[in-house]
Amino acid sequence: MSAAIAAVVLPLTTASPASASPPTTSCQIEHEASIIFWGVACTQPGEPVIGAFATWRNVPVTFTSGSTGGTTVSAGNYLTMTPNTEGGLFADNIQVGLYAEKTGTSTSAYGPRWTELSDSGGHTEAITAGTNPSTPDGTNHTYIVLRQDNTDQWDVLYDFNWVGSTTGQLAVPRGNANRIDIGLEVMGPQYLTVPQIANRVQYMAENKTWYRAATTDTAQVASLGLCGQGSTAPYCFDMKLTDNTTFTQLAVAKPGPTTLQSVDGSAGLEQGLSSRQSSSADTSPLATHGTYNGVDQTALAACIAEDPDNCLTTVPGLAQCVRTMQRCNEAALAAEDTDAARTSASSASGASREQILARAAASFDVPAQELDITAAENTATASPAAGSGATDAAWTVDSPSSTHGLEQRGRMFHGFRATYSAVTGRLLDACWGTMCS
Repeated sequence: MSAAIAAVVLPLTTASPASASPPTTSCQIEHEASIIFWGVACTQPGEPVIGAFATWRNVPVTFTSGSTGGTTVSAGNYLTMTPNTEGGLFADNIQVGLYAEKTGTSTSAYGPRWTELSDSGGHTEAITAGTNPSTPDGTNHTYIVLRQDNTDQWDVLYDFNWVGSTTGQLAVPRGNANRIDIGLEVMGPQYLTVPQIANRVQYMAENKTWYRAATTDTAQVASLGLCGQGSTAPYCFDMKLTDNTTFTQLAVAKPGPTTLQSVDGSAGLEQGLSSRQSSSADTSPLATHGTYNGVDQTALAACIAEDPDNCLTTVPGLAQCVRTMQRCNEAALAAEDTDAARTSASSASGASREQILARAAASFDVPAQELDITAAENTATASPAAGSGATDAAWTVDSPSSTHGLEQRGRMFHGFRATYSAVTGRLLDACWGTMCS
């Protein structure tokens, strides 16, 4: 079921210089599915968009303990940029955000990742560089998607550092209305709880200036329904915009079951992602001072901690660095977030071959007997900026079988490949269709 909802509003400031109309129909249609549920806002400014920025805190996602009977249980809070809406519904896009998944009866994975969807397939990659990206400690983090100069591809930045670039986005016709979506996506809502996430969002116009979209250009979808308005926990979202003038903040939460139960009906304790379970032994950010790539690092650290949605305008040198150097946060570049480091403070006992096969089969909708799995070393979690040569054990699963990949656009692709951490079970990277080439 789906419902477009009215905003709960308070006055604020600085709307965009142009206006269009809310993308209500496309937002509703693209956020309807039988197994995925969304609490999102979609905005379509009345001018070309060449960048999107969002920030929110790493909140703890809590899962029920016990089996879920094969149901995939996950929550993702994403910033999604659709560069070319003329591609029709379910057009190619870029997505970056925070993802949590229940990986076993008492285990779970948590951390940021980014994804590209194209006509020929898709690719997703965990973000492991940065200061404690996989720690649900309430710390602010930032997410940016920027169009490259003189190309049709886009760069992805996390905490003001480059983490990847697209390869398969379509050309954007002059005057095409880009769309930005932000909010929560869940599977298995009866098994999880997501506290309120305050999503703050801006867009970059062609003049390289950051703006907030007008609330009148913004649509909302709560496909589980709104709590207290015909829907009840755990099958509902708490969701509201905070302003009747500018799209400044979307607050969204997904309450959990009143009485937590395992799937067989026996009482189960909540399985939460605490900082003790998922963080490295030392969670303190590295102290940096002075200037790095033209950015005042002391001012940047203070801004990220207290006022991240204004950093691009208040931190000396940051806006220019983001547009050009794209490596602007020295402390985050110097940190690393390997599974090997996290497991010393974790209760995880490792992900078995059988567990990974079952998860891959469920995620990609391919029978387990059609999958190949091999043990390998993963180097993706080592931070190149830190000069680390560390590797973590990993499982790689692949298949030539037809799959929808990690998406629900009604398309099928030939084959996939996915790599999972053998320590935590977290998905490290995956591709499907020709994006595996």
